[in-house]
Amino acid sequence: MSKSVVAVVPAAGQGTRMGGAARKQYLTLGGLPLLVFSLKVLQRIDSIREIILSVPEHDTDYCWREIVKPFGLEKVLQIVAGGQRRQDSVRNGLFAISDAPDLVLIHDGVRPFIQEEVVKQSISCAEHTGAAVVAMPMHDTVKRVNAQRVIQETLNREELWQIQTPQIFRYDWLIAAHQQAQVENWDVTDDAALIERKGHQVSVVEGSCFNIKITRPDDLIFGEAILQKINSNP
Repeated sequence: MSKSVVAVVPAAGQGTRMGGAARKQYLTLGGLPLLVFSLKVLQRIDSIREIILSVPEHDTDYCWREIVKPFGLEKVLQIVAGGQRRQDSVRNGLFAISDAPDLVLIHDGVRPFIQEEVVKQSISCAEHTGAAVVAMPMHDTVKRVNAQRVIQETLNREELWQIQTPQIFRYDWLIAAHQQAQVENWDVTDDAALIERKGHQVSVVEGSCFNIKITRPDDLIFGEAILQKINSNP
């Protein structure tokens, strides 16, 4: 029997690296807001019973009006105010869950090209292991560099993966990790780091090079190319 899943989608970034007046999560690709792409994929996953969207505090009405209702995103049942950091936005969404699920899925709202099959594979992995993240193996040579930009060490790329989302965890593990992080002021860049600090093992599911995060203006160019590729191979 499949475990119940609640998805939390942090999309509260201010988009300072993108430039321009519009927040990056509302910019469009192929005529659709970035945020809509991933929400539509998550909505199609049967085991996901609810989606909680975490957005800038003053954008909740806008998102109900311009994102959720026009695109028929019925599984988005809550929109909460995000925080200053990504982990704050995730925590606010996590703490809004009223009926504890088995698993919580976290996916960046500005990763529009996540594939449905990858989501299903990562959920299945987390059902067995308790924690799973989507990632890609490194293909470039990676070096550790000091503050003076002098190479200190060449790392073994066979042991290095670029971590993406979704990231899926047992609800009880994740809630305990976020509660401790809040008390002890942990500062991390993804939820897997919290789970690791709690001593749990995290499994890796190989994702796709298409699963980019739209952060800078150049990423929109890559995004348009990916979208054209996807549309040419339905």
